[in-house]
Amino acid sequence: MRGLYRLLTRWWTAFALAASLALLGAAHAFERFGGLAPCNLCLKQREVYWGAVAIALTATVWHLVSRGSRGTPRIAAFLLAVVFTTGAITALFHTGGEYGWWSLPAACMGGGDVSLESLAALALGTAPVQAPVYCDAVTWRFLGLSMAGWNVLISIALAVFSLLAAKRPKDARAPRP
Repeated sequence: MRGLYRLLTRWWTAFALAASLALLGAAHAFERFGGLAPCNLCLKQREVYWGAVAIALTATVWHLVSRGSRGTPRIAAFLLAVVFTTGAITALFHTGGEYGWWSLPAACMGGGDVSLESLAALALGTAPVQAPVYCDAVTWRFLGLSMAGWNVLISIALAVFSLLAAKRPKDARAPRP
């Protein structure tokens, strides 16, 4: 177990990159193959993971170029913790709106295909009118949690692991002779 912890904290940015890309891939798969159009808050949650991808990719490349002599850059792990915490807060806000704990802003509707062609077709009356996707409507649940609810748990776990990677012991940062 200790070896797994050292491996995870030493290569945390690569694991965070893989996790972020997997979550983005799952979200796009639910949209494409599951027919679940995202609401505005769903899209905001994806933006958080794209930010994590940018940070984790940069730090992982840096780690590889420097031959991993000091392990995962600590500042990148701290930045990832902030990004994943932001994702958890956004997902918690979305989840609270879904469960009716608080009301969501009026701008929390829409989503779907918004391109110049689709807007022109809609204005000309040649496109079907699609119902807006509301943020408080739960379209998918697993074990009683919506996608936003699962995203809260996953984002918190990723934020905690990011903090562990940033605060790892000295022996995990430096290579052994």
